[in-house]
Amino acid sequence: MERFEAEDGTRLAYRDEGTGLPLLALAGLTRDGRDFDYLARYLPEGTRLIRLDSRGRGRSDWAPPETYSVGQEAKDALALLDHLGIDRAAVIGSSRGGFLGLVIAATARDRLLGLCMNDVGPVVERDGLVRIGTYIGVEPTVPTLEEVADRTQSAMPGFDRVPPLRWHEETVRHYVQLDGRVGLTYDPALRASFEAAMAQPLPELWPLFDACAGLPLALIRGEASDVLARATAAEMRRRRPDMLFAEVPWRGHIPFLDEPAAISVIVQWLALVRDFASASAPAPLAEAPG
Repeated sequence: MERFEAEDGTRLAYRDEGTGLPLLALAGLTRDGRDFDYLARYLPEGTRLIRLDSRGRGRSDWAPPETYSVGQEAKDALALLDHLGIDRAAVIGSSRGGFLGLVIAATARDRLLGLCMNDVGPVVERDGLVRIGTYIGVEPTVPTLEEVADRTQSAMPGFDRVPPLRWHEETVRHYVQLDGRVGLTYDPALRASFEAAMAQPLPELWPLFDACAGLPLALIRGEASDVLARATAAEMRRRRPDMLFAEVPWRGHIPFLDEPAAISVIVQWLALVRDFASASAPAPLAEAPG
């Protein structure tokens, strides 16, 4: 992994793999760039996958808890593009990562080539967030990763037909084995920022979604999601009939992104993004007459 320095001095980790169309992958609240390991092997040739560990997650530095905000993390994502010398990129965002994409659309639309949202939209369900809040910042009570893996499925409602090996793969991405106990792969102080946000009325972000007008969009929803309601997905599709959409069976929040329905939509969306990038590229400067 490589690192760069955000505007406040926080060192942020990222992976930059492949060449071609820049695809910036932004993970969920307590997750990091490894969440896109499953998807990476299915991306079409000519895709440059850039994965950011947001501040306080993965191998990025922990930061003051007040900076664990969607606004700051969206700025960090743009700072990574600046660091890499990338003017425009497509964004795929899972859960909170999708919010970051919506903020970028509203504040720096000229940097976006398209947005794919994984089980997230302008309205999120409080019941789902409450469930997520029960484990943020809480270390497992069992001492080994193997025991965590055995319990992971019960903590992920809505998931079915998942091979046992996948729960072990998930466990090593979201926890770390320490001496006699299992630790977290993120700053436990994320809980404080989450609780502060939950103490306020949940905002509806339709203006941010509408700011995506003209950009290639895709939406992936877990069939049993308790975070993205079916009614919200339907309204998103009503506002953007051209938005690609897949509802992934036997998945809750969030789909792994290696499911056939998810891969199909992502590959189609990337093709639209390539067309959009070509059509919206600045025309070359004409040479002065000799």
